[in-house]
Amino acid sequence: MMKTKALFAFLFLLACSGIALGQSAKPDEKVSITQVLDRSVTGVEKEFVPAAEAMPEDKYSFAPTSGEFKGVRTFGEQVKHVAAVNYMLGAAILQEKPPVELGEESGPASIKTKADILKFLKDSFAYVHKAIATINEGNQLAPIKMPWGKEMGTRVGMAAIVVSHCFDHYGQMAVYLRMNGIVPPASRG
Repeated sequence: MMKTKALFAFLFLLACSGIALGQSAKPDEKVSITQVLDRSVTGVEKEFVPAAEAMPEDKYSFAPTSGEFKGVRTFGEQVKHVAAVNYMLGAAILQEKPPVELGEESGPASIKTKADILKFLKDSFAYVHKAIATINEGNQLAPIKMPWGKEMGTRVGMAAIVVSHCFDHYGQMAVYLRMNGIVPPASRG
């Protein structure tokens, strides 16, 4: 199941990046895998970070309660989770230990304020960009250990998961924003 999701995410990433690159690449310009992946991460970052910034601090503890929302993460927990997983995936690409304590996939318990959560998020994207900058034709498909088990993956696969994971949680955050009367920045005219 995880391999199917990763393959779908990768194919989606390639399709989206092909569209994005078609807008900026010249017909005779060769584009590297690093550029494709980095532009894809930049695309999700440009939607995700403004959405995280749009929610007022007093609503970072918001989680829906009516309907089938029992036990879901709060808005702030969604943001921290994405940042923690960004670090995990970046570290997997670099084949190193994450540079910060993560508190597993939930992010550090010590990070509580909106300002601290946003800094953690932005720093996680900077780390992912650093990791993606190391992907090249020679290592892109080499087997690497995935961050959550004994399964093996690839650097390209990890980068694709960054994008798909962020967009998965962005969708949830967009619902939280709208439930609080806030139009997500990416949806504004």
